[in-house]
Amino acid sequence: MDNLKEKLAANVPLLGTFLKTPSSVICEIMGRSDFDAICIDAEHAPFDRGDINQSIYAINNNKQHSIVRIPALRSDYILNALDCGAEAVLAPHICDAEQAQYLVQQVHYGQGRGYAGSSRAAGYMAHTMQEHIENSNKRSCAIAQIEDKKAIENLDDILAVKGLDCFFIGRADLTVSMGLNDPNDPTIIDCVEMICRKARESNRCVGMFTANIEEISAWRALGVSLFLLGSDHSFMLKGAADFAASVRKQF
Repeated sequence: MDNLKEKLAANVPLLGTFLKTPSSVICEIMGRSDFDAICIDAEHAPFDRGDINQSIYAINNNKQHSIVRIPALRSDYILNALDCGAEAVLAPHICDAEQAQYLVQQVHYGQGRGYAGSSRAAGYMAHTMQEHIENSNKRSCAIAQIEDKKAIENLDDILAVKGLDCFFIGRADLTVSMGLNDPNDPTIIDCVEMICRKARESNRCVGMFTANIEEISAWRALGVSLFLLGSDHSFMLKGAADFAASVRKQF
């Protein structure tokens, strides 16, 4: 099973990380890791279309799954990511069923997505229209990020939207949205557990970020299968700090 959409549907445990640096070289290096997926964070990092294009090329060439977290829920952002060859679009701040349905429509042909046969996704015109549409609809994933108080209020309606491949919990933004300042606040933990429980009852895939990897087994037990953890920035900072500390203790 090498299709991300199928893996998400089967709740296969997947480990990924965020890419914060607009660099295909970083992607190439990350390809030497054991990550299943790389998520280009175009929401919180300075990626333009060229950066996304080159990064996806490197990720796909590494045989890793490519995900793009778009800056906002807009058709051009979604189209850009998919035409460049991304397997999945992670849309931030999905707050109601209408937004969730719009995401699904823009990810799939025949519902709202604009067609181009000259893109990387279409094999640069190597595939017929029918081939590309069928292949794309089989592999393109719509991931809705749940990270707002309003989304919690509308959770049942959002979970009922057909065509969403995964619900990704943004715990930090959810904390801020609920007027709190600690992602480990019991109110937030209860809320995240509720999302996991309701998603499992609906047989829906759940993903999340957590800064504490000691939590992973507990969240896995609650049905979470997609973990996007850390980033190239955090790995560089930790690696540099650990190296400096190991040398300085010998001074």
